[in-house]
Amino acid sequence: MLKEKLKDYNIILASGSPRRQQFFKDLDIDFTIILKSVDEVYPKELKETEITDYLADLKSKAFTNLSDKDILITSDTIVWLNNKALGKPKDDKEAFNMLSALSGKTHKVITSISIKTNRFQKMINDVTKVSFKQLSDEEIQYYIKNYKPFDKAGAYGIQEWIGFIGIDKIEGSYFNVVGLPVHKLYKTLMNLS
Repeated sequence: MLKEKLKDYNIILASGSPRRQQFFKDLDIDFTIILKSVDEVYPKELKETEITDYLADLKSKAFTNLSDKDILITSDTIVWLNNKALGKPKDDKEAFNMLSALSGKTHKVITSISIKTNRFQKMINDVTKVSFKQLSDEEIQYYIKNYKPFDKAGAYGIQEWIGFIGIDKIEGSYFNVVGLPVHKLYKTLMNLS
């Protein structure tokens, strides 16, 4: 299906995320990983999908020489809580503060994907609501110590221990929370002309 549709293209995934890379493997897409360093800073007035759209686009701008056969895919995910974006925690203390803030509340996980060729760019995004139970300090500390969630927005992975014991409800795509709204990516790639 999708593999056949994309057989004449070079798919470039600009992501170091093992979860996003696994999604591409599971979609049975042939792809190359190329990483470029980007300073992920966005204007302070941006909110929600504006932030992730901006950062996904910023990451795509690091690639200046796309060939006619290249399809570049960049993305960004944030956790949105109390009108503020939570990125990746720098250390144990920041991870603890993020998880404490998420405890007992509902937040949004927002992901944007830029699909870019040398002829066009499409931006898609997805929002999932995630509700945490009240987490104890011991549960938070156990998770940080054993899972070291420093590469994850909001300091957690839904597919890990904290997700099993801590998440009461999700509204929307589970896979978006893991790191990529795969259903929307698939549909967009299938409809490329």
